[in-house]
Amino acid sequence: MKSKTFEVAFGNKTLSAEFNDLAMQANGSVIVRYGNTAVLATAVMGSKEREGLDYFPLTVDYEEKFYAAGQILGGKYMRREGKPSDEAILSGRAVDRTVRPLFDQRLRIEVQVVTTILSIGEDDPDVIAILAASLALSVSDIPWAGPVGAVRLGRTPDGAWIINPNYEERKTNVLDLLVCGAQQKVNMIETGAHQVSEDIIIEGLTKAVEEITKLETFQNNIIKELGKEKKVFTFPTLTDATLALFEKEITPQLTDAVFCGISGGEKVGELHHAWHELLKTSAPEESRELADLYFEEKVEAVFDVGILSGKRPDGRDFDTVREIYTQAGGVAPMLHGAGVFYRGETHVLAALTLGGPEAVQEMEGMEVKGKKSFMLHYNFPPYSTGETGRMGGTNRRMIGHGALAEKALSAVIPPKEQFPYTIRIVSEVMSSNGSSSMGSVCGGTLALLDAGVPILAPVAGIAMGVVIEEISNDKSQIAKYKVLTDIQGPEDHYGDMDFKVAGTRDGVTAMQMDVKVAGVPLSVFPEAFEKAKKARLFILDKIAETLPTHRAEMNVHAPRILVTKIKKEFIGAVIGGGGKTINQIRELTGTEITIEEDGTVFITGNVEGAEKTKKIIEGIAREYLVGEKFEGVVTRIADFGLFVRMGDESPLSGMKDTEGLVHISEIAPFRLASMDGVANVGDKVPVIIKELGEEGKIKLSIKDADPEFAVRKGLKEGTSAGGDFRSGGDHRHSSGGYRGGSSHHSGPRR
Repeated sequence: MKSKTFEVAFGNKTLSAEFNDLAMQANGSVIVRYGNTAVLATAVMGSKEREGLDYFPLTVDYEEKFYAAGQILGGKYMRREGKPSDEAILSGRAVDRTVRPLFDQRLRIEVQVVTTILSIGEDDPDVIAILAASLALSVSDIPWAGPVGAVRLGRTPDGAWIINPNYEERKTNVLDLLVCGAQQKVNMIETGAHQVSEDIIIEGLTKAVEEITKLETFQNNIIKELGKEKKVFTFPTLTDATLALFEKEITPQLTDAVFCGISGGEKVGELHHAWHELLKTSAPEESRELADLYFEEKVEAVFDVGILSGKRPDGRDFDTVREIYTQAGGVAPMLHGAGVFYRGETHVLAALTLGGPEAVQEMEGMEVKGKKSFMLHYNFPPYSTGETGRMGGTNRRMIGHGALAEKALSAVIPPKEQFPYTIRIVSEVMSSNGSSSMGSVCGGTLALLDAGVPILAPVAGIAMGVVIEEISNDKSQIAKYKVLTDIQGPEDHYGDMDFKVAGTRDGVTAMQMDVKVAGVPLSVFPEAFEKAKKARLFILDKIAETLPTHRAEMNVHAPRILVTKIKKEFIGAVIGGGGKTINQIRELTGTEITIEEDGTVFITGNVEGAEKTKKIIEGIAREYLVGEKFEGVVTRIADFGLFVRMGDESPLSGMKDTEGLVHISEIAPFRLASMDGVANVGDKVPVIIKELGEEGKIKLSIKDADPEFAVRKGLKEGTSAGGDFRSGGDHRHSSGGYRGGSSHHSGPRR
């Protein structure tokens, strides 16, 4: 194997890039290692141009391999990798969003970048995959304007920054900031945070750019030594006659179509159609794809000029949020919570369902293992944009948008100790014209409040845009720029940045940025953050007008969860042999029961069933203490005393609650001749626990609980006919313990 390795210090470890002939047929390939994490990246360009395309056919694949974790994973009947996990899709999107803006979008030859996870250790492979993709493209002959750098920054609760925190460190971080970029600019951001201030995030972006610059230098040195000469492509142009036709018939109408004063791109679409019709008669030989590309370029140029001169397509000023409508509940009676959120023509319905701890999602992937009790799923049906198409299933965009909204809201979900429910929100995008993901955050907040979830604070989100005028021949500098609040369709399509910021009144909880240019300078972010916060507070005020805090009462159709705690030694008693006891309780009460290792018991069901279950479980695990008083029920009468049940009759088959013996000597303050007239089976009598004997024996006393009991009963003093409890071990009741059905119990009884 021919191989050469380059190394650079990155964070507290060494990053190495090995170039070899393992994937020798690819245009470019590299294995990047960081700690115990290793990623192979390959870049391949097709040999022929694909005809009829109006877009650049770039594919980015992120391949998880089970062997990378050193385990045999998969299902019981399927031991090979299947469809990509959500984590793989999100990581693949991060690679795609970073490298795509640096291609010439006029290319019509397929390019495929594949990142394969060869080994996964304590470090997330997503940053390594981005760097590997950058190196594979950079040393190849594929035309690409890289390299790019990528870094993850974590911030601890005490304010320390960590470069590339590992999985364990990220669990306690208050900020998880993934930043990519080049040439002192940022071109991709993915962030989750616990209400962190904008100033801290800007500090993090500045540190990230410093690290990215070091990685650029490292990669450029490799490119000088190993990089291939880039292929050069010439792109076809329209004929002079067609260009003149456009200039005469279409150009005069462009500005009015783009800046028509209404939201959406309807007027531009009408003009685009007119251009097609004109070509049919005047230039039928022209390529429609080439004509479409030219039309888009001219529209974008007009858009940029208009924005930089102070105009917006729908006539708003640059800081105005479109009209807001909010509604909590009132959508469908069976929903446990619902939120309806309108921002202009973007309309979102968020439907919320509550479940018990047993409804958690079990996560067992290459990267993620554990249980997930809060989830947000995002749907984007074709009718939301007035189109037809296939329904059902998900795509990368849906998973990405849902993950962003979920991240934004997860920061305010109360801890399980306070609210032990599993929560699922489904965001249905009913109409889309700009940032449905942030609409999902706002709708999700309304649904949480409507469901009675005591969230830490309401969350809202907004999408910001920017148009940048670059200094000619120097793309590292900008002459001027305009930041746009609440971008709608055309502004998202033709603008240079889509910057989504979600958070509470106190700080940011999630953030995502994509660009269509090489990157955005750091100097733009303070203004973008300031205006995003202003818009966020405006939307939060609208949400508060509808529902200022979570509802005090949950929906009648929502399950109720009761929590109790038993000693660990009684867990086996509640479960029973082979789960017999706990299954009996579930069947009897119609509830779900989850018992954790520390003895915490979660009971999910309707109010009546949950209360009944709680009572049964606490009865099974009850520890009785000397001196406790009860009103017990007489279950049996013997010559030597009474057997008294101290709890209610348990409805479980073959099991009764605890019984104790009231010896004849403990009934009256004087000696009784017999048990005649003392009580009948089923009578209630006052008792107090006098002694806890061995093997579960409980000695009860009536006279200590109620000295007047014998007088009220008219009992007379005489010669005792009963035996002696202290020496009468044979007098213990037949159940064999101090409570009926002791075979159901395990562990010590005190």
